[in-house]
Amino acid sequence: MQQFLLTVSVLLCLGGVILSAGVVSADQPSPPETETDEPDDNETATLWSKSPNECPSDEEYYEQFGEHRSALEGLSDCTDISFAEPPETASIWTQSDFESLSPGSASTAVYPDHATTADGRWISDAHATVFAIQPATIVHQDSDETPLYVAPQGDLYGFIDYRVDVPEGESTDTRTVSWSLVEHEISDTRVKQDETLIHNTSDEHTPQLEYELNGSGSTTLTLEADIEVELERTVTRQNGSTTDTLTENLTVSDQHELEIYNLTASIYHAAYPDGDNGVAIYQSQPWHGYELTEDGDAVVRGVWRYYTARDTNWDTLIQASTTESERQNSTAVPVYVRAFPSETGPRADPIRDGPDIEEVWGSDSSSPNQTIHEHVEVDVVDEPYVRSYGVAVRHDDIDRDHLEVQGIVRGETAELVEPANGSERQIRASNLSVEILEQNESAATIAIELRDAETGTPIELQNRFEDHRRFAPIGTQVRDGYISVGETRVETNSSGIATVTLTQPGAYSVAYHPGTWRTHDPAYVGDVERVSWHPLATANGWFSLLVQVFWLSLPFVAVLYAGLKLGSFLHIPDGYNS
Repeated sequence: MQQFLLTVSVLLCLGGVILSAGVVSADQPSPPETETDEPDDNETATLWSKSPNECPSDEEYYEQFGEHRSALEGLSDCTDISFAEPPETASIWTQSDFESLSPGSASTAVYPDHATTADGRWISDAHATVFAIQPATIVHQDSDETPLYVAPQGDLYGFIDYRVDVPEGESTDTRTVSWSLVEHEISDTRVKQDETLIHNTSDEHTPQLEYELNGSGSTTLTLEADIEVELERTVTRQNGSTTDTLTENLTVSDQHELEIYNLTASIYHAAYPDGDNGVAIYQSQPWHGYELTEDGDAVVRGVWRYYTARDTNWDTLIQASTTESERQNSTAVPVYVRAFPSETGPRADPIRDGPDIEEVWGSDSSSPNQTIHEHVEVDVVDEPYVRSYGVAVRHDDIDRDHLEVQGIVRGETAELVEPANGSERQIRASNLSVEILEQNESAATIAIELRDAETGTPIELQNRFEDHRRFAPIGTQVRDGYISVGETRVETNSSGIATVTLTQPGAYSVAYHPGTWRTHDPAYVGDVERVSWHPLATANGWFSLLVQVFWLSLPFVAVLYAGLKLGSFLHIPDGYNS
């Protein structure tokens, strides 16, 4: 009962949340005090997947923090929480936390450990560092790849800071030199895609910059800032004083390699002879799932599940001055959605009456176990899985007007593109027949005929031009597929016929395995027949059996005859003993 109530609590709090073993700490940062939307306590409890496992009891938690926790907070102290779809909590937390990020003063600079700082003549510890890019998902693809996929349109959060080292004055018998800081500013802030400027602003230490990326696939996103400082130097002598204005400009930047998640899907349709619908969908980037109907009751799920985790690079900040630097816990920590494979391949819902996955195109990928943080325990596959880029689905009800391909980045769905030569494919029934041509006591030869059930046209499977491609007629399409006879594969000729010799008695399943309908027009559904062969099915077989039985029985007959003769030789007449 407790487990049931806990599960209900989780579902009510986070609709679509799935539980998996994990870890989280109770001493994580609290949401900053801002006027923006903030995650509530239950949502916050799902964020801290990288913290050590503590799992305090309710009594221990109350003694430590002086308050009671919710059921989900208690669960998150002992486990990680994974999601069925990309959650919004990462963006909510990041936006809220970002507003508490504070720069230093003119004489102090604040920066994270991983920042690339630069020094000029008077400008020191200058940096422009990307705090976060949202919406985005880090994908644990395999044993050595964790690319960052970002939405084509979103927000880049930046942190820019520096300090100014104003020179100390000096004095001699003949002159006195003094320095003063007149002005300092961030004169320009830019976001560039590769070398193309896509956004700029000025005079902000914590800019939130909207961006719109072009294209798809790998790109470089750069945050760049120009810092300007103006100082005055006054030289005083006995005959008067002079004042000079000196300026310095310094440019700092931070580059990030990422993948633009501009999801596009090519789509092909087909109609089966029994009235079912078929759809094949191809996309080069990771995908979350397909909705095949308007009400969403027929879906295909990809291999991905999700959890949220903080960017540990921002756990601490360094505050530096001319004389010292101090490390302090950060009050602002960005959080990212992370995707991991929890299935070895795509699956359909509902299981019983749902869609049938006819074919999957993809590549075998190694388990990304070793890329998961040591304190994160989620149900990642521990064996190779299929990272699919295409799936063919069959279902009795596919709504073409409401077909949707959902992405692994929150809020992203694919643009559906139909090929220029049309997306409709015709699927026909096939007719497979099997006949025993001849047979004897050692073998049987069968003829297999494959034809179009609608037109009677022979279906040819063999590639007559495989070894002589230069002689192949222009426009000739080779049909993929084969016929299996037990463990043997054969292909039909131009007349739709194949012959097979059977040497082992038994019952054989003869089946036509057609090539994918996506590349054939017309395409076919398979057909199955059965054939049996045994030597006793022929007169010669029976005769051979009788001959073998005769010869095998001769030794037994001879032994029996000898036994009878020996018995009569040793027989003692009845009156002999009287």
